[in-house]
Amino acid sequence: METVKSFLVLALELTVLFIIVSFFIHWIQRYIPFEKMEKFLTGKNRMIGALAAVFFAFITPFCSCSTIPVVVNMLKKKMPFGIVMIFLFASPLLDPTILTIMGVIIGWKVTLIYTVVTSIFSIVIGFTLEYFKLERLVKNVQVSGGKTSEGEGSWREAWKETVDLMKSVFPYLIFGAAIGAIIKGIVPAEWIAGTFHEGNWWMIPIAAVIGIPLYIRISTMIPISHALLVKGMALGPTMALLIGAAGASLPEVVLLNSIFKKQLVALFVASVISIATFSGYMFTLVELGII
Repeated sequence: METVKSFLVLALELTVLFIIVSFFIHWIQRYIPFEKMEKFLTGKNRMIGALAAVFFAFITPFCSCSTIPVVVNMLKKKMPFGIVMIFLFASPLLDPTILTIMGVIIGWKVTLIYTVVTSIFSIVIGFTLEYFKLERLVKNVQVSGGKTSEGEGSWREAWKETVDLMKSVFPYLIFGAAIGAIIKGIVPAEWIAGTFHEGNWWMIPIAAVIGIPLYIRISTMIPISHALLVKGMALGPTMALLIGAAGASLPEVVLLNSIFKKQLVALFVASVISIATFSGYMFTLVELGII
């Protein structure tokens, strides 16, 4: 009975938060000058372009797979390779709706550190891949779609987009809430705390690798992560698992294989694992009170 109650409360809380924040984001997107945003992305000042790419990733809430058409469109427009890669890494991880849910469920300090660390790693890795001129590993693809344009909007259109998004995300929210409730009610706290406590530093890279083959939206991982934390799992491996699962997935890797050569796909996966691993160690320092 306690498991059912936990599921209903968590599912209701996630749904309400998602609807409210998604509606606001879709409404405000109508007034963002995306044409000017492209000028920042392609400008001579690379750091401004990098920050613009992170901001663009923030205001375009996509899962890892739906990011790919936008990436293709950016490549077709001959945008700098490093800027495109920054967007590719940051887009599925910096969804404003999910960051809000993360703040409410897990905590705002963790959410702030997560946002900063993810942004920095996305910029560093994006520019590193560009420095080694790995744009040569991009295939000559002709794929349409994925363009985001500025347009006049109203609260009705924002609500319609929110409903459409909710239809696709709601099953994942419910699934995540159900798994989280089951973990809270069934999985032994002693086993989780004993296996995944902060002293087991080697669990962080393992958690990051385990997250990659899981096609789990970050909206699903938030309640699952919360349940694991409640049961005693250390913050480091929990966040490593979350970032690994959200930053890459098998369907996304398959899609990337159609636009990137295998070497670049492998580097992308390795980069996501690196982001998840280093972030995991960063959150371990937070949990220990060092940060």
